[in-house]
Amino acid sequence: MRMRRKKHGAERIAACSEILIKIPENLPTDPNGFFSVNRPLHLEIGCGKGDFAVGMAAKYSDTNFIAMERVPDVACLALEKAMRASDNRNDNLRFIIGDAKNLTEWFPAHAIDCIYLNFSDPWPKKGYAKRRLTHKGFLELYRTLLVPNGLLRLKTDNEGLFDFSLEQFAECGLTVEWQTRDLHHSEKNDENIMTEYERNFSQKGQVIYSAWVRF
Repeated sequence: MRMRRKKHGAERIAACSEILIKIPENLPTDPNGFFSVNRPLHLEIGCGKGDFAVGMAAKYSDTNFIAMERVPDVACLALEKAMRASDNRNDNLRFIIGDAKNLTEWFPAHAIDCIYLNFSDPWPKKGYAKRRLTHKGFLELYRTLLVPNGLLRLKTDNEGLFDFSLEQFAECGLTVEWQTRDLHHSEKNDENIMTEYERNFSQKGQVIYSAWVRF
């Protein structure tokens, strides 16, 4: 479902400019330059309304997080949520409004320690496979961005996308370090930070699929 256009969206986004990374041409060689402290760098692609990014930044003060969202009206809500979060005093969360296919414009090679894909669009039609964020084309892109032995963490409610992803991981020679077809009843649930979609899905009894993939 398409989100309704936010009233005064541009002005609201501008009000959050202190945590928004804006112009690729002016990016520092090291993305940690956007933070006051140099820490391991984690990237969420498709952050939605920001529950996961804000929760992770609050829980892991020893890590810098960048959350990317393609849709400005959705990013607006995530930015405002982060600005309201009292735990943002860690100064370890920034946002990008942009498309995953342009990641190399935002990040130099081997700069990211971990990438999160949370409830990405499954693009279920067969002809749209290349748009899926776990398609081998994107996986090779992540390989250039992640540090050696970097990690990709996937969560989805879509079994078809999960099975497709496992096939793509194998085709690219990637190691699936851990996987489950029921995250909320797994040994890793205690450390799981839920997204807004995940909370809604779990309340309806939908199982969550997850995999951790080592590059």
